[in-house]
Amino acid sequence: MASFKEHVGFSGLLGVGYGLAATFMFGFQPTQAAVAGYLAGVGGMLPDLDSPTGKPGQEIFSLTAAVVPLVLIGYVLKWAGLPTDTETVMLTLLLMYFAIRYGGSWLVAQLCIHRGMFHSIPAMLIAAEATYLFYPSDELSVKLLMSGAVTIGFFSHLFLDEIYSVGWSGPIPKLKKSFGTALKLYGTKFGPAAFAYALLAFMTFVTLEDAGIIGPPEPRQATSPSGDETEDSENPPDFQQSSEALPLQSASRTPDELTDAPRFQTQ
Repeated sequence: MASFKEHVGFSGLLGVGYGLAATFMFGFQPTQAAVAGYLAGVGGMLPDLDSPTGKPGQEIFSLTAAVVPLVLIGYVLKWAGLPTDTETVMLTLLLMYFAIRYGGSWLVAQLCIHRGMFHSIPAMLIAAEATYLFYPSDELSVKLLMSGAVTIGFFSHLFLDEIYSVGWSGPIPKLKKSFGTALKLYGTKFGPAAFAYALLAFMTFVTLEDAGIIGPPEPRQATSPSGDETEDSENPPDFQQSSEALPLQSASRTPDELTDAPRFQTQ
C-alpha cells in the first residue's frame, strides 16, 4: 500500500498536468485550471476518509472541513432561509466546519472500515458527481472540468494501492492480500455495497437531469382542429388585410386628361 506522501505527490503531479492541459489545450481560464488542479490533488486523498483516526485521515478531514463549507455556504443559506449578513455567514461556516471535522469523522469511524467501499469505483463516481452538482458554476464545461479533476485524483489513489499490492520475488510477481481491495466494484459486506450503489443511482439520476440529458418533455403548443396554431389564429399579423372590400376607383379618363400621353401613342 502506498504511503500518504506518495498519494499526495502522485495526485499533485497529475493535478499540475491536468491544469496545464485545461489552459493550453482546452482554453479554460488559468484560475479555473488552478482550481481543477487543486481538486485533483484533493481527490487523491479522498479514499483515505475511511480511516479518520490516523494522520492521513485527520489531514483529509481538516482539509475537507475547510473547503466544503466555502463551496456549500450559498446552498445552505438558501435552503435554511438564513440572512446573508456577515455574522450569520461566519457562524454558519464555523458550524459546518465543526460538523464535518468532528461529527463527520466520528460517524465515518463508526460505520466504515479501511479499504471498504470508500476504496472502490462507485465511491469514485459518487465523489465526481457530488463535485459536479455542488460546484458553484452555471457553465456545464466548468462543472465537468472540476468533476473530471476529482475523478483523476481519486483514481490515482486506487491505482497506486493496486500497484503496491503486487510484490516481486525475482522475475515472478507475488500478489499480496490487499490485491483487489482498491479497484473494486463491491466490498465484502452487502450493506455498505447496497448503500453505495443506491446513492450512486440517485446521484446519477440527479446529475443527468441537471445536465439536461433526461427530464420531462417540453410542452407543445396547442393547435386548432385545422392544424393551425391557436396563438396565430387568435392574434393575426398586423399586415393582414381587413375582410371588408375596399371601394374600387374608376379607371375611366376624359380626353382632356390624356393630353400628356406618350408621343408614340396614335393620334
